Amino acid sequence: MTSYFLVKYLHVLGAIVILGTGGGIAFFMLMAHRSRDPGFIARTAATVVIADLLFTLTAVILQPVTGAILMALSATSLSERWLLTSLALYAVAGMFWIPVIFMQIEMRDLARKAEAQSEPLPPRYFALFRRWFLFGIPGFGSVMIILWLMIAKPF
Repeated sequence: MTSYFLVKYLHVLGAIVILGTGGGIAFFMLMAHRSRDPGFIARTAATVVIADLLFTLTAVILQPVTGAILMALSATSLSERWLLTSLALYAVAGMFWIPVIFMQIEMRDLARKAEAQSEPLPPRYFALFRRWFLFGIPGFGSVMIILWLMIAKPF
């Protein structure tokens, strides 16, 4: 196996981790939210925060590293439009993903407090959840488009 294919494997694996973790997190947070149970939401959000920091962050950091190595090994130029578009979309995804982490932490904390005080979830939680959900559309959508650009290299 050549170093190019090993790095390419790691790069594709990173994309899978980002998409898989993102999809899983969205599903579990949505299911917990639908329960309206502060304890369930608090436990789910706590796990989601750990998963995002452990898996997603690791892959997010490694993607540009493996991408740069692939560029060097394949003599790919930054002037290729599919690559420039991918990098721009990566920035868009990051602009939406970073605030989402802080939203998840705050939603977790609000749910913990509601559970501890045997109170319903506060309005702030619901406002954060709506924003979290809306931020997921361009954040996750950008990553899906990047994956297509990596595969198709249409222009």
